[in-house]
Amino acid sequence: MTDPFSPKLFTILKDGITARQVTSEVISGVVVGIIALPLSIAFATASGVAPSQGIITAIIAGFLISALGGSRVQIGGPTGAFVVMIFSIVQRYGIDGLFWSTVMAGLFLVIFGALRFGTFLKYIPYSLVVGFTSGIAVIIFFTQIKDALGLEMAQVPAGFLDKLFSYGEHIVTIKVSALVITIETIGIIIILKRFSERIPGALIALILMSLQTLLFKLPVETIGTLYGTIPTSIEFYLPSRLPTDILQLLGPALSIALLGGIESLLSASVADGMISGHHRSNTELIAQGIANIATPFFGGIPATGAIARTAANVKNGGRTPISGIVHSLTLLAIMLFLGRFVIHIPMASLAGILLVVAYNMSEYTSFLSVLKGNSHDRLILLTTFLLTIFFDLVVAIQVGVVLSSFLFMKRMSDIAEKRIEPVIDTDLIENYESLPDHVSVFEISGPLFFASAHRYSELIRERGEKGSVLIIRFRHVDFIDRTGMNHLFDTLKYLKRRKITVILTGMNTEVREKLENHDLYALCDRQNVVNLFSEALERFLHQ
Repeated sequence: MTDPFSPKLFTILKDGITARQVTSEVISGVVVGIIALPLSIAFATASGVAPSQGIITAIIAGFLISALGGSRVQIGGPTGAFVVMIFSIVQRYGIDGLFWSTVMAGLFLVIFGALRFGTFLKYIPYSLVVGFTSGIAVIIFFTQIKDALGLEMAQVPAGFLDKLFSYGEHIVTIKVSALVITIETIGIIIILKRFSERIPGALIALILMSLQTLLFKLPVETIGTLYGTIPTSIEFYLPSRLPTDILQLLGPALSIALLGGIESLLSASVADGMISGHHRSNTELIAQGIANIATPFFGGIPATGAIARTAANVKNGGRTPISGIVHSLTLLAIMLFLGRFVIHIPMASLAGILLVVAYNMSEYTSFLSVLKGNSHDRLILLTTFLLTIFFDLVVAIQVGVVLSSFLFMKRMSDIAEKRIEPVIDTDLIENYESLPDHVSVFEISGPLFFASAHRYSELIRERGEKGSVLIIRFRHVDFIDRTGMNHLFDTLKYLKRRKITVILTGMNTEVREKLENHDLYALCDRQNVVNLFSEALERFLHQ
């Protein structure tokens, strides 16, 4: 069994890397660091925390995820997916609540990786991912209306409908200067992207809008007016005490872990397709966990793999974790030497950036595609989407996972039902033209598990009551779960009370051992459990 923790960086350094590739990694890392700066600030402010916390997260978590992760090109940091969740946690439990939620989420991720759950997280339904991603996009879009329009509001309500009503009440306070900055920011990003995706349109927009605000002394809110100065150093942070309601943070922590794990593995998978690589899922989860454990101690917020920044890394020539490390060092240098200029960034410009992010996150084409799919996927999509918008992302993820599980079981049950043959004709019996009237045969045609056990139990009883001997063939039973065993044993008890002899044949080793370990022979004589169907026939033909 492979080691669950085997960082890609260690493997690459062991195999060796050329000086030319190192140069390419450094260039890509610097570019991605510049791209990450405005996004880190925007995600932090949208989450209800200080801009510096977003930058610190990109520095600390970005470094650890690249240095210890299982992907060659993954870029870690704050992402739009966490905005709604962080905002909700801060509103409900405060900054200390966010601290412990993030640390516990990191512990969950390390445990997931150590237990090799990386493969299982890949099986989260696509419709669920699209549902909460699209829901997050809608929420991010509407949370930015205040800053995008420059509305004079003391605070944006938490509830979605409350936001809409509040915006309607304050629409008369709109500032034309803020609206112009928002439109200009979006326009710059769109226009520059048409020329080249490598141009950091968001950063250029921030610089130009900051200069415009300073030169024309526009009456708009800036990072400085809202948050004051930006620290030019990273300090150790530790809450003074544990919160009294720490057990209530287990739900948010688990949701952060699930969302972070899903997004990081999704990002790593997308990157694999771009570089023809193969990431190590469990190593990636452990690295994400370590990053989320460490980052809060420096004032950071939850982090995960960022798909857009990871894609930018690949497009700029990044092929090893070195580029991700350089990206974090670039952000550190910007914070140390240029942090004082960040205070001049207008909030309307950050809102414009986040409106673009929300549009890109919306995945409306994927949303519409899933809507055209089957009813199960539509139900998961719409349930998760609506719960995310109108209730809470934590609730949406939890309900979405549970609903997906039940619908999966229903689907497996339907498939199993189709495979069940209620009558097994004697033409299945090799070398025998007919059987005595008192002998019946039933063949289980697939796994005996929760989805099919009840129906098989009914059919076996019906078949067994047609004679005094029943042969049950297990040759197609690959596995049996506890539900299947319980139903089988109940059926054997039922047939035994009616003096019906049951012969079991064709079980594989695993199925037979499971049944034997649960007192099979108390219900069925040992000599009536045989390997070959011909042995079962011989038993009753010679009676």
